[in-house]
Amino acid sequence: MTLEYHAIEFEAAHDAIQWAEVSGRGVAILLDGPKVVAPEEVKRIAAAGVEFAYLHDHEMPDGTCRIVTVPVN
Repeated sequence: MTLEYHAIEFEAAHDAIQWAEVSGRGVAILLDGPKVVAPEEVKRIAAAGVEFAYLHDHEMPDGTCRIVTVPVN
């Protein structure tokens, strides 16, 4: 099965997270590399059973940020 979806690809996870947060027009995920996809596309990808992970910045107690992933499927 081939699942087609629209995404903006990035070289770094941090860039995808930052773009999604600043633009407010998508969700940062890790699927064959970091990407930003529309929320409705993420729902379709998840419903199809495709494995991916949401990407998030997490602020640590010392003020630094770490990228965390939330796996799906």
